[in-house]
Amino acid sequence: MPIDDTDMKLLKLLKENARTPYSKLARELGISESAVRKRIARLVKTGVIKKMTIEYELENEIKAVILVKTQPPIPVPEVSKNIKKIAGVDIVYEVTGEYDIITVVRASGVDMINKFIDEIRSIPGVVSTYTMVVLRTWV
Repeated sequence: MPIDDTDMKLLKLLKENARTPYSKLARELGISESAVRKRIARLVKTGVIKKMTIEYELENEIKAVILVKTQPPIPVPEVSKNIKKIAGVDIVYEVTGEYDIITVVRASGVDMINKFIDEIRSIPGVVSTYTMVVLRTWV
């Protein structure tokens, strides 16, 4: 599906704040409110917009990035699906490079981060992990 400049601007505005009223989006884009509704519906229907979500940060919450290395015969997508099932896993990316999967987790403490690491390491196909604690987020 072709994406034009208006679609790209709309996606950028929604990424900044998915709760922006359609009327404000229409003003910012210079199109009608009904055109905004139709564009969003089309972007959702075609799978460009996967979901509308929020970003949050809780006081005393720890966020960590866990890099995961896998090994055949277990396929990477199967390992990813098993990681995504773990409560507290925020997002899972399959990537190229030395590691096959990047996992972002949220926890109330380091002991919980260790629990995530242990759970991930127990998944068949996982050979190693490398963990980094997030110190600061810039959005």
